[in-house]
Amino acid sequence: MKKEIDFIARTLKTCGLLALLVLAFGSFYFGFRPTLSVFTGIIWGMVNLYFLALLIRTTLRPEGADKAAALVFLLIKFPLLYLSGYLMMVSDYFQPLLLVIGFTVSLLVIVLKAAGRAVLKLDYLEEEQSKEELKRA
Repeated sequence: MKKEIDFIARTLKTCGLLALLVLAFGSFYFGFRPTLSVFTGIIWGMVNLYFLALLIRTTLRPEGADKAAALVFLLIKFPLLYLSGYLMMVSDYFQPLLLVIGFTVSLLVIVLKAAGRAVLKLDYLEEEQSKEELKRA
């Protein structure tokens, strides 16, 4: 479970760094409003991923689901987060296509991180290191 939590935390950090880079360089090359649309989409995707991870952690636990916390996360994630996403899509200030591009950045980061771990065989190396540590002990 620790690996999955670390993976989500690393994904959120990478998305945050990428969002800042998009905001800095995109404002210069593409203008502020289109860049703000992509930046807002990235942040919205990060918040969505964060609350999805919290919701999964509170409902899928060995000692049973924390129903009160799961209900709070459900009320935050689905009605409030998706209502704000809908309002951003229909507003005249944000461009819907650029919001969707920003939202998919977090998905792209997840795919690239997983592909990188598979190509570099990082999970295999970590497994071998843990086996060697158990042999030494």
